[in-house]
Amino acid sequence: MPPPTKSPGESPHGREGDQSNEGDASAAGGTQIATTGRTGTSSRRSTPVVALWAARLLWLVVAAAGGAGFGDALSDRSRAVQLTGTVLLWVGWAAVAAMLALPGVIGLTLSRTVVPAGAVVAVAATVARGLDTSTAVTLTTTALATLVVASGEFGEAMVQASAYGHERRFLLTPPAAFYVPTAVSWMVLVAAAATGPLLLAARNWVVGVPVTAIATVVVWFLPTRFHRLSRRWLVLVPAGVVIHDHVVLGETVMLRDGTVRRIRLALADTQAADLTGPAGGHAIEITVAEPVGVVFAGTRQQPNGRAIHARGVLVAPTRPGRVLAAAAERLPVG
Repeated sequence: MPPPTKSPGESPHGREGDQSNEGDASAAGGTQIATTGRTGTSSRRSTPVVALWAARLLWLVVAAAGGAGFGDALSDRSRAVQLTGTVLLWVGWAAVAAMLALPGVIGLTLSRTVVPAGAVVAVAATVARGLDTSTAVTLTTTALATLVVASGEFGEAMVQASAYGHERRFLLTPPAAFYVPTAVSWMVLVAAAATGPLLLAARNWVVGVPVTAIATVVVWFLPTRFHRLSRRWLVLVPAGVVIHDHVVLGETVMLRDGTVRRIRLALADTQAADLTGPAGGHAIEITVAEPVGVVFAGTRQQPNGRAIHARGVLVAPTRPGRVLAAAAERLPVG
């Protein structure tokens, strides 16, 4: 099949059903999903729980195995630097541990900000101390923990923990344009927050003061920007489907149960309105019986946003197959 020609407003996410992500093979046909038994549903719902417990266990191992390695890496520094570094490490570890113990949307943002920083610190400790059993375990566990907290299953577990009543929340894939700015700003945040206090502890005022000032600004500003990405959800509620995304949308979109005609993986020739950002990967198309109003978030060119009416919309959940399987319990899928 030749690649489709993208027309104005057409999504770049069209895909055939047999090219889906995890779980999408079973989700491509509505009949198969609709007849899924209790065992299959239970298994799908348990996967995010497994990811959450994996993150908890790995984070405990980081504390148990990493303490000696991090301490030895600072052993040749002044007492003030050692104390400052130890306090920073334990504060970061304890903050993530608390969020993993009491999961929620804020915990998702914090975990995805701090846990990868732990992997960076583990690399720095290995360079300073050399590779041995302790540093190897620390490198491995922090890397695995980073992979787990970055997974769609972990994200689903964290956002679902903050859900109300019978709603099912599914995290949306970040718009592609956000990846590079987010990665660069995260590196600035980690570098400034880690090195600023250590430089001050070492009495390097010339460099330490401006770096700490930068750290103060970015710690105040950037986490709120990161948190917006954690609050982008497709939500299945008893009354229908809700698209909660204040990055792409100016207003939440509500698709009422009786008006939803079909939910499926988006095809290449779809004419549905693209609400993904746009984001990479597979998108889900939701078709409605009556045009629904959609208001896009404001931009520099259109500060008040842009309003359209659409009979179909596209969203890009991190795990499309899980959304289709959950939707099939009461909505037409396929």
